[in-house]
Amino acid sequence: MTVGDTSIFAIESEITRAFEKPSWRGLGFFVIHIAGHDYGIKSPGQSMLACSFDEVGTRITGRGTHQAPFAEAPAIDIANAYTSAIYLDNNGNETYFGMNEGQFTKTLYSNSLVWAPDGDEAFDDGSYVLQFDVGDRVRLIAFKRPESLVDPASVREAWLIGLQNHDCTEFLAVTIPLVRGLSYSAAARLASRNAVRSIEGNDRAI
Repeated sequence: MTVGDTSIFAIESEITRAFEKPSWRGLGFFVIHIAGHDYGIKSPGQSMLACSFDEVGTRITGRGTHQAPFAEAPAIDIANAYTSAIYLDNNGNETYFGMNEGQFTKTLYSNSLVWAPDGDEAFDDGSYVLQFDVGDRVRLIAFKRPESLVDPASVREAWLIGLQNHDCTEFLAVTIPLVRGLSYSAAARLASRNAVRSIEGNDRAI
């Protein structure tokens, strides 16, 4: 299932096997499309999906809180700063947008700016997606780190309008249907149907 416009912003996900256990939810893939590029591994059975689905719900409820003083800096600068602060050994001597390393990383995590990776294996291709709430807009910055540094050719961004309060925004118009369509109850129903098919198959084999 793909929700949104892949040339701007979309989420694509598929459940190949569902589970009733909430912490598993389902097995499949979860890919984020930004400006015509995909982030995440599109392969059946790539990842358990609970973290990815739950993270979408968290981003919906936390809309308007993903803020940072550097939110409007060039996308490549933000991607490189994130990589340097989180993954490179700088001995804490670097500064990022006027902040020391501790202040910068605190801003990243206390304001939940990092959407992906989200704890599942969906983004094991080295994909990263950051979210910033800027006024009434959402800015998404995505990039890949195939090795230790950012691949400049992979950096993409999208600006989505109308975030504040309970407006039906471009961002929410993509994320809310995903949560509703791939909720735990839907996964449980799918698991139940798969179990019935398995039993019927075994009966025919006997």
